[in-house]
Amino acid sequence: MSGNGASNQLVGQPALDHQWYPIALSEDIAPGPVGIQVLGRRYVLWRSDDGSLTAAPDRCPHREAPLSEGRMVDGCVECPYHGWRFGAGGRCQLVPSSPLGTPVPPKAHLEMVNVEERYGLVWLCPGKPLGQIPEIPQEDNPEFRRLNTPFQQWAVSSTRITDNFMDFSHFPFVHTATFGLAQETVIPPLEMGDLPDGYRGYVYEVNANNTSDAGQTTTGQDDDVLHRRMTTGYVLPFSVRSTIAYESGLEHILLLLTTPMDDVNSLFNFVVWRNDDFSVPAEEIMQFDLAIGAEDKAMLEKFEGVLPMDLTATVSVQSDRPSVEWRRNLAALLAEGGAA
Repeated sequence: MSGNGASNQLVGQPALDHQWYPIALSEDIAPGPVGIQVLGRRYVLWRSDDGSLTAAPDRCPHREAPLSEGRMVDGCVECPYHGWRFGAGGRCQLVPSSPLGTPVPPKAHLEMVNVEERYGLVWLCPGKPLGQIPEIPQEDNPEFRRLNTPFQQWAVSSTRITDNFMDFSHFPFVHTATFGLAQETVIPPLEMGDLPDGYRGYVYEVNANNTSDAGQTTTGQDDDVLHRRMTTGYVLPFSVRSTIAYESGLEHILLLLTTPMDDVNSLFNFVVWRNDDFSVPAEEIMQFDLAIGAEDKAMLEKFEGVLPMDLTATVSVQSDRPSVEWRRNLAALLAEGGAA
């Protein structure tokens, strides 16, 4: 526990069971089975012949073998231990050791876990959904294209990652090989407020380095320095949206997503929407953003443990207002527990 009574840990927090977490690219569950870990618990996912997704605890009810180590047979997951098969909705379809016609035990069926697909991602909610999947209106705007990236595993607490994404005073020190070189270090007063589409955050402007080939491909401009109008906002617990508007009219929206595997390991993924020249290959566009993420990862993996929820445990200044507010609201969410 922290000094103010708030827990620093994420695993075992009832409130977090009711939130949505991105866990895989939709194309990665094709058809499966795929095992993932969220908040210290293992789940298995697979896609049936009709394209529907099923998610369940990664444990056969017979002798608790991990179903993710099995294989797909006729649209069912086959347990690697005794060959029990589970179809769409987790229904047990076959117990090979039982004579034909023997009823399947009622407890043989898997307990279902909520799962949805959005933005090319698979989202999982361990309990009754109370939170919301973040809204990105550009998803339905034909002027924008969506670019997906592979999931990464970071040896960092999800709280530290989200705290980092809410902050931009680290730009000139961490992102020296991408856009932060020679950026101003003084941060003007930041005002937190409600942003469009349900995010809470701030609006700011910054001059960004644009001298690398990858950066110029991403921005579509060859000026050495570009002016950016930006917003950064969060949706509890661990989603952050960053919007970038250039003077050329280009808009670049990033949805930065963090899923706690346990207290000190996370899945990280980001999705980009752009109203750019659709003929430029996605791989070229994403090279720069992936390099920025690699800089964050290299820095954050030097840290140990979880971020304290007690705001007095770390020193904050005016430029930290966004991350301080996010941390305070996350602590309040955790304190609510699992009440519907």
